[in-house]
Amino acid sequence: MNNQCGTSPIVGFRFTLSPMTSDFVSVIKGALNETDLQNVWRHTDDVSTVIRGRSEHVFDVAKAVLSHATKTGAHVSMSGTFSVGCPGDTTGDNLLDVTSELANGKVATQYVSSQFALYPLGDAEYMDIIYEEIDFAKARGVFNESMHYASGIHGDIEPVFSFYEATFDRVRAKTSHVVMTVTFSVNSPSHEGQNNA
Repeated sequence: MNNQCGTSPIVGFRFTLSPMTSDFVSVIKGALNETDLQNVWRHTDDVSTVIRGRSEHVFDVAKAVLSHATKTGAHVSMSGTFSVGCPGDTTGDNLLDVTSELANGKVATQYVSSQFALYPLGDAEYMDIIYEEIDFAKARGVFNESMHYASGIHGDIEPVFSFYEATFDRVRAKTSHVVMTVTFSVNSPSHEGQNNA
């Protein structure tokens, strides 16, 4: 078994989109169809979707998919795992040579509540790295709360995704194999009027 971290800079995001509506199939398919996927490799199965490519394009597509899925006003959850440096990463490597120009760009204002956990794998100073990124979230104004096994991040979708992309890239500059799990919640009844923030 190969225990060495991968050397490819390709970033992956495997996610499950869960619209809380009986019409969930059209919401999921619609969100994927409305998102410009030209700069990422994508595969969807009966459980989840994976996208792979350069970091900026993976985060761009993830944000766009979530934004499109929330247009109906239905409560939508997206749970997924970002990863870089995984041993054996190859599929989609040709997309590392595409332009840095984003295919989707900014999305409409939308309140997002989320929770994330960061795993700088193989780094003996992993807790210091995690604490640095929590402080970074506080400095960016998106930190919500501390909790068991995760940290809460919230705010408008643009600064929330900007934080996640920045913190992921900051950690990958220090650690060769990085995993970050994130769960997003949009249009939840528990957001108490913040949905139009």
